[in-house]
Amino acid sequence: MPTSELITRLVVAVALAGALGLEREVRQKHAGLRTHALVGLGAALIVEVGAYGFSDVLVAGKVVVDPSRVAAQVVSGIGFIGAGLIFVRQEYVRGLTTAASIWLTAAVGLAAGAGLWEIALAATILGLAVVEGLELFERLFLHDDGPPATLRVIFVDGDPTAFDSIVAVCGAGNAGIGDVRLHRRDGDPPTVAARIQVRGLDRSAALANRLLAVSGVVEVAIEGGESSRA
Repeated sequence: MPTSELITRLVVAVALAGALGLEREVRQKHAGLRTHALVGLGAALIVEVGAYGFSDVLVAGKVVVDPSRVAAQVVSGIGFIGAGLIFVRQEYVRGLTTAASIWLTAAVGLAAGAGLWEIALAATILGLAVVEGLELFERLFLHDDGPPATLRVIFVDGDPTAFDSIVAVCGAGNAGIGDVRLHRRDGDPPTVAARIQVRGLDRSAALANRLLAVSGVVEVAIEGGESSRA
């Protein structure tokens, strides 16, 4: 198999996996563009190593040795290291991209160990392009501005339009309602509290101002910050 064909397969894997990751990124899911692209690249590289990396130790018609078994154990074992790099704090996940890069690093090591020097180098360059280049793309076009903040919206219980209006405003601002809790307060009228996840404090403040304009909303607060009342 020509080296150019193998490199083309790696590029196609990055493009297709990245397309899947872009959809997740737009929806603000934890495993986004870079994570998907790295996993796709690593998977394609491992397949190429298994298919073409051990031809020099295999003899046609004879089973001399099966080095791909060792490679398979590396793929399985590296998953434990990747899992140890992923941390969950409240509803925010960190370390997915780092874990994916560790998995890709193992694949690059397999390629180098199998003698596929050019393929290993191409995968390394593609991996760096994914990590650095796509991070810039995310910042410029996807507004990836850090961990999500949590808004607490208090609105009048029984208002038939308040909650629907809140959902519409959140949808326009690419925010997601984490949960809705009934919160009865002393006095009249009773109120309901909704928790909303938003990326970045700047976007949280802008969304809070729009939510305050919704009929029936009594109070909007950024958890850990100041609250605003209608």
